[in-house]
Amino acid sequence: MTRPLVLLSALLLFYSPVHSGEIVKTPYEDPKVVFDFYFDHPEKINSALYWVRSYINPLGEAPYNFSPEFMSVKVVIHGTEIVTVAKHNYEKYKDAVDRMKYYDQLGVEFIVCGLAAKDYDYSTDDFQDFIKLAPSAITELVHWQQQGHGLITPNIMDKKLSIDEIR
Repeated sequence: MTRPLVLLSALLLFYSPVHSGEIVKTPYEDPKVVFDFYFDHPEKINSALYWVRSYINPLGEAPYNFSPEFMSVKVVIHGTEIVTVAKHNYEKYKDAVDRMKYYDQLGVEFIVCGLAAKDYDYSTDDFQDFIKLAPSAITELVHWQQQGHGLITPNIMDKKLSIDEIR
């Protein structure tokens, strides 16, 4: 009698009805965000730009259909990635710069920290034409948060496993 009871208990313990996930349709309004780019390697800007895409694209699609001009998206640059927006480095970081130019046309603002620019001996003339220069990244980040922008700080890690390896 105890053996069937143990088997039944084990079956109930491991049995769970099959459920599916649910698509959430959060009622987003007035999309405003400031991205904090501060990376230890310039190449990480490529991955960080996917974070920008991952913010803009879903909001531009159904059911939201926000036009880019109705989004306020700021990117504050103040780490080693500052070299990617220096004109003399265009060929080296062409893919990233061209993506930033595309986002700039959609209304994304790219803002470089003036203190970091000084550290690299850059002036406004050294940057791509879509770059704005702020006195300080920290004060800029605080300002936009006070204006209601959510803060996103991309955490870019080195990918060690492919999706297929861990799926």
